[in-house]
Amino acid sequence: MEKIETLEEFYQRHPAPNQKIFAENNTGQGHFNVFLRKTCVTRTPFSRRDFYKIALVIGNGKMIYADREVIIDRPALVFSSPSVTSSWETGEGPQTGAFCLFTKTFIESHEYKSSVKEFPLFKADGRHIVFLDDAQLKFISATMDKMMEEMDSDYVNKYDLLRSYLRILMHEALKNIPVSNEIEKNSNAAARITTLFFDLLERQFPIDSPEQSLKLKTAHGYVQNLAVHTNHLNRAVKEVTGKTTTQHIAERILKEAYALLKYTDWSIAQIANGLGFEEPAYFTNFFKKYHGSSPANARINNAE
Repeated sequence: MEKIETLEEFYQRHPAPNQKIFAENNTGQGHFNVFLRKTCVTRTPFSRRDFYKIALVIGNGKMIYADREVIIDRPALVFSSPSVTSSWETGEGPQTGAFCLFTKTFIESHEYKSSVKEFPLFKADGRHIVFLDDAQLKFISATMDKMMEEMDSDYVNKYDLLRSYLRILMHEALKNIPVSNEIEKNSNAAARITTLFFDLLERQFPIDSPEQSLKLKTAHGYVQNLAVHTNHLNRAVKEVTGKTTTQHIAERILKEAYALLKYTDWSIAQIANGLGFEEPAYFTNFFKKYHGSSPANARINNAE
């Protein structure tokens, strides 16, 4: 089964001088902490976490995701969230920088009511790495230094201030993502409904357990949840992407199936159930249709 790392397990794996636990069950305001990034293991477990993390990475390495690998060869901010499965592989040379970790409850406390899950750099289908130039690196480093100073202060409202620093960090990264033609694309109704469709599609994943079972598996299910007519949704998605709604759903289910076969020890029957197939045979036929081989053969090939 896919590993989900808890805060307690993270602290066991990453011993550091500052391991203050801002306990969620005691304060109701969530957990936050910030550390210097002095040491890195050769490779972290391929897993998801039950918390959010922003790391200033200075040093060579590689971020590994279910569907891609990203080489880091210059300073970067790396965003990790409970919806993204990933692993870090250390490259040659020194590793420096800093990182902060926090829970959903912490960042959404008080006046910060927007959903952290919907922040673009934390979304499952979003961009999770932002490379920094010298000026950006200087600003981000200074912000994280202020965070570490504040963690050791006696200021009574320091966690409110830390939330502000955290938001600054998130938005400094967001504004440095190159502007593409996405704004222009999203200016019409077809693109807006397509965006809503993809947002809803990504919220169905990842599948955490065989008992979870995929809730929305057909175009009809998405139509009902988006409160639009079937023809309207299909026409909009096809106009914007060139593919049908059903094709996109099938491709996303296939992607999840491939990841579960590769990174979990679930049986074929368990994976089928988790992906919403009533019988393992239905899943096998689906997988063969879109992948060209059986789930069992795909798992064997991945293991080689």
